[in-house]
Amino acid sequence: MDKQTFHISNISCGHCTRTIENELKELDGVSSVQSSIADKTVTVEYQAPVTKDKILTTLKEINYPAS
Repeated sequence: MDKQTFHISNISCGHCTRTIENELKELDGVSSVQSSIADKTVTVEYQAPVTKDKILTTLKEINYPAS
């Protein structure tokens, strides 16, 4: 199991965090997603078949790119 924290500068409200969490939880292999409005971060626990690159691509596709 891998755990990665991503900084997402355009998180500004609960809608943002819910959108990110819902989209990432749909990826096969993602077991946990926690986001923080205050820190502008999302922490994801995952395992194969999902990859860090797939998570980054998904965040970009939903207009919350990680920096």
